[in-house]
Amino acid sequence: MSNRNSKRNKELDKVTEKGKSYLLKDAVKLLKTAPKTKFDQSVELQFKLGVDLTANDQAVRGTTVLPHGQGKKLNVIVFCKDENAKAAEQAGADIVGGDELIEKILGGWMDFDVAIATPSMMKEVGKLGKVLGPRGLMPSPKAGTVTDNPAKAVKEVKGGRVEFKMDKFANVNTLIGKISFSDEALADNGVALVEALVKSRPKSLKGAFVKSAHLSSTMGPGIKLDLSKYLKVEESND
Repeated sequence: MSNRNSKRNKELDKVTEKGKSYLLKDAVKLLKTAPKTKFDQSVELQFKLGVDLTANDQAVRGTTVLPHGQGKKLNVIVFCKDENAKAAEQAGADIVGGDELIEKILGGWMDFDVAIATPSMMKEVGKLGKVLGPRGLMPSPKAGTVTDNPAKAVKEVKGGRVEFKMDKFANVNTLIGKISFSDEALADNGVALVEALVKSRPKSLKGAFVKSAHLSSTMGPGIKLDLSKYLKVEESND
């Protein structure tokens, strides 16, 4: 490790007090005090969930709207053949297509962030399961990306709607903005995500749902969060 990295790590260690948990708004302020970088770092919320990984009904997934967006331009494609195609284009979809778009992706093109499809297209879109599935890009009714109103879905995605999804280790990691966002914007986005996650608690789960949560940036520290304010309701239902 270079001296520069060692120095940076020492500076990062000073940002938080060992073993202390912080309220979200305070964690955002602390994150901003970390050593600066030449690029606009991404800011993420990370959760460790207390779900039973062997239970089929405890997979956690949902969507929420971040009021200030994620700070990045999303390329959105729509699989659509009918009269909805023009509406989807007018709503801001980057590419709208049918079989030819499917063939383009099968040929290796992957320059998009979100894929939306109408239900009537899903039989054909199913061919892309092995390509899009592992990347988390497969359209899904649960994520609101399989819909009879693709124009509305495009507007929502472009307006800040994000999907959160638990990985195979019961972790949820979701981008909530950039370090250049105001403290208020990052806190607002964080609250929106936390509240949506708490609402997605599986009904069959006993015990704590969120075991731990951290706020972090690309090159910054991981700041442990105190989410008791948001978890009181869900824990009292056990």
